Amino acid sequence: MGKADFLDEPPKSEHLTDYDRAHVVTYLRLLDAEADAAHWRKVVRVVFGLDPDKQPERAMRIHETHLARARWMTENGYRDLLRSAYH
Repeated sequence: MGKADFLDEPPKSEHLTDYDRAHVVTYLRLLDAEADAAHWRKVVRVVFGLDPDKQPERAMRIHETHLARARWMTENGYRDLLRSAYH
């Protein structure tokens, strides 16, 4: 998937989605950036290929919603990911 393949918000689901599976690496990059205390504006430029100066609200929403989903993956979604790996 290219940078243009991102939704403004990941699908909301209590289970792992195809979108989540396609963006696992993105989620990991977001978690790494958070751990490094990277500024969200830099992260959206690098990870999503967006210019936060041109669309600040959209860029922030994309960052926040994908980071929230990445955190969800570390708490819940990983279970579905592991189950699917063994089936």
